[in-house]
Amino acid sequence: MGAPSVPPCTLHITWKDLLLTASLLIFWNTPTTAQVTIEAQPTKVSEGKDVLLLVHNLPQNLAAYIWYKGQIMDLHHYITSYVIDTEIIVFGPAYSGRETVYSNASLLIQNVTQKDTGSYTIQIIKRGDTTKGVTGHFTLYLETPKPSISSSNLHPREAVETVILSCDPDTQDVSYRWWINGQSLPISRKLQLSKTNRTLVIFGVTKDTAGPYECEMKNPVSSSRSDPVTLNLLPELPKPYITSNNFNPMENENVVALTCEPKTQNYTYVWWVNGQSLPVSPRLKQPGKNRFLILPNVSRNDTGPYECEIRDRVGSMRSDPITLDVLYGPDFPRIFPSFTYYHSGENLYLYCYADSNPPAEYTWTINGKFLQSGQILSIPQITTEHSGRYGCCVRNSVTGRERSTFKTIKVSAPSGRGHIPGLNPIY
Repeated sequence: MGAPSVPPCTLHITWKDLLLTASLLIFWNTPTTAQVTIEAQPTKVSEGKDVLLLVHNLPQNLAAYIWYKGQIMDLHHYITSYVIDTEIIVFGPAYSGRETVYSNASLLIQNVTQKDTGSYTIQIIKRGDTTKGVTGHFTLYLETPKPSISSSNLHPREAVETVILSCDPDTQDVSYRWWINGQSLPISRKLQLSKTNRTLVIFGVTKDTAGPYECEMKNPVSSSRSDPVTLNLLPELPKPYITSNNFNPMENENVVALTCEPKTQNYTYVWWVNGQSLPVSPRLKQPGKNRFLILPNVSRNDTGPYECEIRDRVGSMRSDPITLDVLYGPDFPRIFPSFTYYHSGENLYLYCYADSNPPAEYTWTINGKFLQSGQILSIPQITTEHSGRYGCCVRNSVTGRERSTFKTIKVSAPSGRGHIPGLNPIY
């Protein structure tokens, strides 16, 4: 950028001279109503470019110019000054090495940075005691860069997660504005802006608030809008359920395969049995990333209940419990009580039990002849004729298995002595 008028002489003086010169210049400054204006050339300035602050409507009989960063005219904000008669340039504490003042009072700032934005004040010193000095103010803005939207989570769980959107970069002296679906952001409890409007908080994201979103950066000289960003909603976790190749397996004969549904690529599967996370066991195999649970040679101890759980990075959901109806038995039956000797006139009470699923069917025999069905055999007032070999036969109609056990009962004739009736326990 070509300068309108380059000072013929530039003199660098000591800090003591600067203080003296500044003091003299400020001494002659008094308020005035003269209208001094400042124009930026070019009007839109990008970071790294040069800008010229061109002063218009300069009064007559000028003695010097002083430029300040900000609106406070003190030594701390002092950038540079130009004394017309001596063509002396004085640099102050706010001078960065990139500012050049010209004889027409214009100020060139090279390689502009964000730190250069803000207010500038020129103090114009006039000659003589009776004339008045004037000041002019100007605020420098950089052309706004194209913003971008960053998100705390681009894949939130629908109606569950809160998302924070930020309009980047964080820039001074700009205002931020948000758009959704091409419309200015509505007032909503689900949408909350930060104090500067740079950050947008979306509570419990739904399809209505998934976007697309755009953000706009604006200052008095320019504005720019981001590319749209749309949140990719993850659906609510489905409630899983368990399927099986066999809910009624036969003990030590069938292999049971449990499957956690539905199938997906985005979930982790966890199995629970009896309310506890499934322990590591060589009998229990979990292929397919734990979606399947294999129980080889299932036993009556594997009835469950079983639950499966699906998990993702946000949460989890567990299925309803299922229980296996393992078919087994009957086991070897036992006859109670263990007494084998009775006296005539006593009551005979026998009870047979064999563990079985479904429950076994019971039949009683004496000396190989059918006596009765049922789990309990009760004969009142037995005699010697009730002596014999009693048998309990158990049968599981589903497994097709049968087992028997036998007990020999001896009934003695009544003697009236030695044995006290009723001492044998009744079950």
